[in-house]
Amino acid sequence: MQKGLISIFLSLTFASFLSSQDIDYQLGAIGFYNLENLFDTIDAPDIRDTEFTPQGSKRYGKTIYEDKLNKLARVVSEMAVEATPDGVGILGVAEIENRVVLEDFVAHPLLKDRDYQIVHFDSPDKRGIDVALLYQEKYFKVDTAQSLRMHNLYNADGDTVFTRDILHVAGQYGGESLHVFVGHWPSRRGGESASSPLRQALAKRFKDAADSIQVLDPAAKIILMGDLNDDPVSPSVADVVGAVGKQKRVPENGFYNPMLPLFRQGLGTLAYRDAWSLFDQIILNDELIKEENGWRYYQTHIFNEPYMYQRSGRYRGYPLRTWVGDNYMGGFSDHFPVYVLLVKRI
Repeated sequence: MQKGLISIFLSLTFASFLSSQDIDYQLGAIGFYNLENLFDTIDAPDIRDTEFTPQGSKRYGKTIYEDKLNKLARVVSEMAVEATPDGVGILGVAEIENRVVLEDFVAHPLLKDRDYQIVHFDSPDKRGIDVALLYQEKYFKVDTAQSLRMHNLYNADGDTVFTRDILHVAGQYGGESLHVFVGHWPSRRGGESASSPLRQALAKRFKDAADSIQVLDPAAKIILMGDLNDDPVSPSVADVVGAVGKQKRVPENGFYNPMLPLFRQGLGTLAYRDAWSLFDQIILNDELIKEENGWRYYQTHIFNEPYMYQRSGRYRGYPLRTWVGDNYMGGFSDHFPVYVLLVKRI
C-alpha cells in the first residue's frame, strides 16, 4: 500500500522564501479526479448506459447514485485543505455522463459552499462519458472554453474510434492568464502497444494547441491534466508532449511533469495486476516553473487517504473502487485524485 499524502519538489529557493517572515505568499490548488463512471440513473437512448439504470445489470438506482455522490464529495471536500481552506480552486474530472450529474455533485452539502461552476461539453464517446472542469469563481474566471474533437482516428483494425474530446478552458487565475486542458485519452483496450498510436494522436492534438498558444503569447501559462491512460514514461507523454521530470531540463516552451519522479519511485494512482500505474497526471509548461513573480509550481500531491484503500480480499491495497464487474463495492473510485499547489508572492 502507498501510505500517506504524497508530496514532492519544494525547491530550496522557494523553501527559503516561504519560511521567511518578511514575505507574504498565497497558495492555490489545482486538481484532477477520475470519478469512475458517475452516471445518472436514466437510460439515454443515444449512448450505451443501460447498465447504469435500475433495470440494468448493475441495478443502479437512487440509493447507489446518492452513495456514490457522498463518497466522491467527501474526497473532493478534503483535497488540498491543508494548503487552502477552499480546497481545489480548479478541478478537472473524467468519467462523468453529463452536466446533470455535475450539478448534483457540486450541490452536495460538503461542496455547496464552494459554489463550483461547471464547464462541460458532450463528447462522441459511445458510452457517453465526458471530461469537465469545475472551478470556484473567486479563484478562476473563465474567458473562453472549447472542446477539441478528434477526427479520422482509427484503431488497429481500421475501425473509427470515438473518444473523449480534450477540453480547453482559458481564463484568469488569481489575475493571471491560464490555459487548462483536461483529457481522458483512449484506453489500452486491445493492448498497450496496439492502442498507443491513439493516445499519441491525442497528445499531438494537445501539443499543437499549446504550441499555437505559445506562439501568440510566449508568456502563457498552460496546464495539461487528465487520465492519460499512459504513464509519464510512455511515448504520448514523454515523446509527443515532451514532458520531462527535472525542472532544469525543461526547454523553452517545454513541459515539466512532476509525476515522473513519483512514477520512478513505484507510486501510482491506480493498480492493476499488483502493479501501480500513474495515468492521472498534471503537467505544466515552462512558464509555471520560472523563478519570477506570479504563480509558480510548488508541490505535487497524490491524495490517497487510508479510507480510500481496499482493506481486504483480492484487491487489498488497491484504490477502493465503486464496481468490480456488476458488483457494487461501495467505494470511491478506481483512481486516486491528484493535485498541484501553486505559489505566488503577494
